[in-house]
Amino acid sequence: MLDLTALRESCLSGETDLICVLGPTASGKTRYAVSLAKALGNSEIISADSRQVYRGMTIGTGKDLAEYGDVPYHLIDIAEAGERYDLYRYQQDFERVYADIRARGAFPILCGGTGLYIQAVTHAFALQNVPADWDLRRELEEMDPLTLLEEYRTRCGEPDATTLASRRRLIRGLEVAYARENGLPDGSQVRATQFYPKNTFFIGTLVDREERNRRIDARLDARLQEGLVEEVKGLLDSGLGPEDLMYYGLEYKFMTQYLLGLLDYDSMRLQLSTAIHQFAKRQMTFFRGMEAKGDRIHWVRP
Repeated sequence: MLDLTALRESCLSGETDLICVLGPTASGKTRYAVSLAKALGNSEIISADSRQVYRGMTIGTGKDLAEYGDVPYHLIDIAEAGERYDLYRYQQDFERVYADIRARGAFPILCGGTGLYIQAVTHAFALQNVPADWDLRRELEEMDPLTLLEEYRTRCGEPDATTLASRRRLIRGLEVAYARENGLPDGSQVRATQFYPKNTFFIGTLVDREERNRRIDARLDARLQEGLVEEVKGLLDSGLGPEDLMYYGLEYKFMTQYLLGLLDYDSMRLQLSTAIHQFAKRQMTFFRGMEAKGDRIHWVRP
């Protein structure tokens, strides 16, 4: 049981300068973060979700904005669908919002399931401000997994477990490596130095795997009924290319394939459900990896 009184005192004294509510998809983290913000008082939520930054991608990313009520939230709907919002940009946006919340005397609660975003701001990662090289990315995307991994090892060294599990991270690592080889400008390595948390209190929302999968399936069916197909169709009709939309993965990948006639409805529903189950499992693996590296996560069952 989490001692809210002690946590509140720790926040007021400055011993804790950020609370982070993390967890896999469908674990109830947003609702828990909102209830925590209300219990603590004068608190605001900063999203740590790599897809909720995009406008027009609401149902598929599960923004559930009504859950926030009168609790202020940040870093949702800040980029256009079709943009390539990245970790470097998120770190800068987080630093700006975090500094503003603290300057107004409010308390920040980071909430989300994108583990890399969470780590980047709670550990002040040094990031390379290297622009996307789309020609190189397309070339790397065509590589089979073993060739891509060997290319990464050759230019970047042995990947850590998190990078090894993510094709996108392997490609981004190679993108940075190629940029370095071609003469990365001086000063391009950036670290947040002033406005970032130094003492984060991590809370994890935990549900049993069977219950989590049941929630995922129920939520997927609800979103399909709420207009997920229509949302994706609207994005395509607005001029967003199928490849650009599928880049965002999960709902947007499989829904686009369905709308293009590459999958029938039942196959889309089954494959998407399976992919979300696998994604939630990878999220938990990432968070357990954070614990193994020294982050203490206080697990709760909302």
